[in-house]
Amino acid sequence: MTEIHEGQKMYDLMERLFPICRSITGDGVRETFDILKEHISIQLYEVPTGTEVFDWTVPKEWNIKDAYIMDADGRKIIDFKRNNLHVVGYSTPVNKMISLEELQQHLYSLETQPDAIPYITSYYKERWGFCLTHNELKKLKDGIYHVVIDSELIDGNLTYGELILPGKTDKEVFLSTYVCHPSMANNELSGPVMAVHLAKWLMEKERKYTYRIVFIPETIGSIPYLSRNLDEMKRNIIAGYNISCVGDERAYSYLPSRLGDSIADRAALNVLKNSHPEFVQYSFLDRGSDERQYCSPGADLPVASVMRTKYGQYPEYHTSLDNLDLVTAKGLQGCFDVYKDCIELIEQNERYQVTCLGEPQLGKRGLYPTLSTKESGRLVRDMMNFIAYADGEHDLIDISNLIGVPVKELYPIVQRLMENKLLRIRD
Repeated sequence: MTEIHEGQKMYDLMERLFPICRSITGDGVRETFDILKEHISIQLYEVPTGTEVFDWTVPKEWNIKDAYIMDADGRKIIDFKRNNLHVVGYSTPVNKMISLEELQQHLYSLETQPDAIPYITSYYKERWGFCLTHNELKKLKDGIYHVVIDSELIDGNLTYGELILPGKTDKEVFLSTYVCHPSMANNELSGPVMAVHLAKWLMEKERKYTYRIVFIPETIGSIPYLSRNLDEMKRNIIAGYNISCVGDERAYSYLPSRLGDSIADRAALNVLKNSHPEFVQYSFLDRGSDERQYCSPGADLPVASVMRTKYGQYPEYHTSLDNLDLVTAKGLQGCFDVYKDCIELIEQNERYQVTCLGEPQLGKRGLYPTLSTKESGRLVRDMMNFIAYADGEHDLIDISNLIGVPVKELYPIVQRLMENKLLRIRD
């Protein structure tokens, strides 16, 4: 188990990013990338407003400087600078005096969570609005209010980032996360900070596979990315993960690719069943993030998701309660370790074949204990069971599942058998 300090580094990075008002486009996304680029060399790309990408069109760029609602006494009862969730995402500019009756048509709250500010957006229909707690809403009195949203919708660009880490082969493992939500910790920031630290870990490793790591606005970022890279991705990607909601300390979750049979799926299931058997397994019908695009017909990439609590399944989701108290260094560390185990398994997974006919004599190679104990018996049994299924047809994940031994415990067995030329990798 990696020490908790990696989780703390991720949490520290999250604290820096948390105040930034991000959306699917705009300066908040670029400011976020400026900070991420202090850690890894992300290449940035811009897609102009109006660009046709498959069935979608890249929207106008949105930026906001300030927003508030002021009552008749000159008191700001809602202030964007106190919490950027107070403004409906992509709100058009407004500056006028209105009655409470008219104002209420532009206010959003959650009666079932009266102390939470909801996260609301209107990307593809122009409107303006404010979000507030239901308790704040109930306190509003009849009168005239001054509403100000200092924003702009302009022909600009959608920004996304990419990092390619070459391996020994052009075959790729794909990691995707999103940078498009304002101040929410688990649903937004846990993904990018984890992707950054996975990239840093991978840069220190000898890599069999090439790693394609992308940071995009959700949905409207994955679609132009696919439109520019799909042929190469379909040719090269052998496994992928959409990284989101990886920072709380609740149960782990797994959401499969469209068919659920890719090496990404098999690796995730093997790791979770052996290390966190209490994990929650979802169906592809429960999808809701960028796996919708990556696994769509025509793309059909082998992209799964490993999460802590799945998006939409925790009460703080898409509210101001998804804050820095919900996410912890320990929670981040745990999912970081799971992802490392999944990647390590993908890197090492091969179909192995025994090189001799019949049961090999382990004793003359120093692989059989001269003193029989309960522990030595177990180790030999695991080795012999591995050999029994190392027929060139079963890969490492298959054998782990068949003999009920975690893959991590098979790595040293494989190494010793390979060193003694009792095992080969089948092409």
